[in-house]
Amino acid sequence: METTASIKEKLLQAETFEPWMEELKSDSRKSVQQLLASWQRRFDKKLSLLRNLEEKQGFDRQFKAQADALVAGIDEAGRGPLAGPVVTAAVILPEDCSAFIGLDDSKIIAKAKRNELAQLIKQQAISWSVHIQPPEAIDRLNIYQATKQSMEAAAISLGTAPDVVLADAMKLTLPMPSEAIIKGDAKSLCIAAASILAKTGRDDLMDEYAEMYPQYGFSKHAGYGTKDHLAALEAHGPCPIHRKTFEPVKSMAQRP
Repeated sequence: METTASIKEKLLQAETFEPWMEELKSDSRKSVQQLLASWQRRFDKKLSLLRNLEEKQGFDRQFKAQADALVAGIDEAGRGPLAGPVVTAAVILPEDCSAFIGLDDSKIIAKAKRNELAQLIKQQAISWSVHIQPPEAIDRLNIYQATKQSMEAAAISLGTAPDVVLADAMKLTLPMPSEAIIKGDAKSLCIAAASILAKTGRDDLMDEYAEMYPQYGFSKHAGYGTKDHLAALEAHGPCPIHRKTFEPVKSMAQRP
């Protein structure tokens, strides 16, 4: 009888269901059944992630006028916070996206996985760019216009010009066709990739600001209006990266 250690090793290496696994179903050992069930869960999760990848890539393909057309996705991070920049990213992914299993909206991916995906995107994308819109521009333009201009700048900054641009919920003015996709980071693979670069890029910036202004705890809340952030604002007042047109920062900045 084959040992459970040997079975475990074989299951760890198995990528698909193989005929010898059928025999394991009748194995009376509880440990073997647990190993088989664990393998099945991993396999089902991988299939689900693969289907998700194919659906998102299929969504992007429908915007191609021809098979070799390049589709860029654009997304932003940081529209809602009281402090820090809006960061936007644009990404053109390769036709072979098999390496991007697990790529999804940055908001539902753990930080470690986001960072891993960000490096992979930068290595394998046909082209990518990141644009940083500072708080001063947000206050001058308003958050909508500042985000729109930042998205447009990210698209124009791509080293390879796309044939069409898909932006997450934003109508852009660009020299190439563009589409505003509602909840695009959940539907489009290239927008999901852009959301990863925008989110990780902004998080890195807010970690740097946390060192410059340690009293606000930016590395914990990224500038959003959490209870701790509001308490720090009350205690210390706004700092240079706070958005002066956002409440309650605006009222605090006007205090004598």
